[in-house]
This record gives sequence, C-alpha cells and structure tokens, in this order.
Amino acid sequence: MQSQQSGFFDEQSEASQVKATIVAKYFGAWTRVMLSQGHVREVVYIDLFAGPGRYKSGKKSTPLLVLEQAIANPQLRASLVAIFNDSDPNCVANLTSEINALPGTDSLKHKPKVTNSIVGEEIARLFEQTKLAPTLFFVDPWGYKGLSLRLVNSVLKDWGCDCIFFFNYNRINMGVTNEIVREHLNALFGEDRAERLRQRVASLSPDQRELAIVNELAQALQDLGGRYVLPFRFVGKDGKRTSHYLVFISKGRLGYDIMKEIMARESSDRDDGVASFEYTPVKDKQLSILFGYARPLDELGGELLGIYAGREMTVKEIFDAHNVGTPFILPNYKEALRRLEAEGLILTDPPKEKRRKNTLADHVKVIFPKQRGHHGP
Repeated sequence: MQSQQSGFFDEQSEASQVKATIVAKYFGAWTRVMLSQGHVREVVYIDLFAGPGRYKSGKKSTPLLVLEQAIANPQLRASLVAIFNDSDPNCVANLTSEINALPGTDSLKHKPKVTNSIVGEEIARLFEQTKLAPTLFFVDPWGYKGLSLRLVNSVLKDWGCDCIFFFNYNRINMGVTNEIVREHLNALFGEDRAERLRQRVASLSPDQRELAIVNELAQALQDLGGRYVLPFRFVGKDGKRTSHYLVFISKGRLGYDIMKEIMARESSDRDDGVASFEYTPVKDKQLSILFGYARPLDELGGELLGIYAGREMTVKEIFDAHNVGTPFILPNYKEALRRLEAEGLILTDPPKEKRRKNTLADHVKVIFPKQRGHHGP
C-alpha cells in the first residue's frame, strides 16, 4: 500500500520541527496538569496518522518525542496509555521497530499500541461509544481524508480531552469548490457550513478567502463545544502563502492559556513583543489575519481603557477577561498596562513607587478612569 505521506518523512523541514515541538511541549504540560488531579490514574495519547517514527535523516517525529517524555517521568511511566495508528503497514512496521528500540520503553507500565487502520467513520463511532480517560488527541493527515468534525467531537466530548490537528490549508483551499472531494469537505466543516463556504469563496480575494475558511472551521469547532480554538499558521517556503495551520481545541481555559504561551514562544516573529502565532521560513510581508493578530501593545492599552472604563480589576482579572481570541499573552498585558501607568492614564494599587522597578504582579489592582469608552462586561 502506497503511503499517502510518501516522501513526507524523507527530510524533516523546520516547519515540521516547530509542529513537533509545539505538540510535545503541550503534551508535557497537559500531562502535568491532568496527573495533578487526585482522581486521574491514566492519561491517553492518541495519534491516528503517526508515520514511521523517524525521518530518513534520523530525526525523531512526534510519537518518539512523546514516549521519551513519558520514559523520563516516573509518574508518566506508570500512567500513560499511548495509541499510534497509520494506514500504511510500512509506517506501522517502522514505528513499532523504533518504539521497541527506544531506551526505556520496557519501563512503561502500558506497552504502546500501534495499529494499522484507515481513519474513517468507524473510528469516530468507536470513540463516541467509549467514555475516555483524559486524552490528548493528535490528528496529522496528509490532506483532509479522515479528518472530520465528528471525529474531533468523539474525543473532545469527555472531561480532560483536548485535540490538536494539522489543517492542510493549501489542499483544503483548492478543494473547497471541487466536487470530487465534496464529501470530505462536508465532513470537515459540516454540510450546511461547507455549502455556504462554497458560495462565499468564489468572489473573495486570497486573503479574504483564507480568513473565511479558517474562521468557518473555528466556528464549526466551537459549535461542537470546543470553546477555545487556537490556530498557528505555517507559511510556505516562498514566505508569502499559507501552507498549513496547527489547530488546538479545548473545552478548558487552562489548556488554552498553556497552549497560547507555547505557540507564542514558537512563533518566528514578534511585533512590539506580540507573537505572530505563525512560523515563516523566509522573512517577508506578514499576513496576520486571524483574531486581530499583530495589533501592537499601544492599541491593546487603548482598548483596555475603553472596555474597562470606571472599573477596578487585578492584572490577572484583566488578562482572564480579555485575552481569549487575541494574540496577547500575560506579559503583553503587563507591558501594555505599565505603559498606561507611565503615561498617567491608569492608577495602580500598590503604585509603581512601592513595587520593584518594571514589575507588575498578577495581584496588582488597576484603576481605570471613568471618562473613556464604555463599560465592559
């Protein structure tokens, strides 16, 4: 059987390395949070398009990076259930061999399971009928076949379950109006939403088309109950056009905040300290179109003055109330607030004279003046 990813694992690109780093870092943070809950005895990692485990260059891909973390952590060694799948029997054989050769694999309480199945409705049906332990679900298809809203929701439905998937924007963009792949696109967006999208995109510019497609996907995921959707953009080798998105979905705010910090650190560019939430291999004109990305911190400060006029809130309360759907992380809010304070536009308690220089702790109270903007939520 010819792998749909034939040639993909010959050489690891920088973008693939960034993707693997983001997934592996989130896996580490997610398992720490889950296992800190007294009632959690097992955590599950599922990768439905796992690949052979290594690139031909010898560099490890995501399955081995995840298992290495588990082997190095006594608590994870005793609690991780890892399930890897690939439709290509050659990938399955290679991955099984790589896992068996990984130092310390025998120390895992649960032997990693490697299966050879084609991902489709039957797997989604199985997950729907199963109450899952806390699960991190990674879906990295070569294109879009096998990736569906039903599949994502079948895992996301249970407590402690998060999903990360690779969204091949380049191929999906080409396939939106292609009747041959209508069924796959309906499964990915939902039939009604996919049909509306087909009608809309014909008259849109490339940038508008991208915004429409990705925002429709985010809305579809949120409608399923994934309250927090966070996309990370990968730009192609030309430094201009989008190739992929890595999309994170969670029902939990903590997972969103953790992943946002990770994605911000892995971004290739920053504007005024604000991460681009994208990896661009060639420095060129930025295309930051989602959720108002690339707004500078001075604009953030002005927005906070308007939204929270007349209110008193701690720094952490401001961050928690405002940051979802923006590119800003907590240090960005602190810098924006420090600038407002320096300009005399807000008051703080304790004031800067009574704090360490250039610091603004989470618990510091911010007093916004009443005369600007409207009252926020």
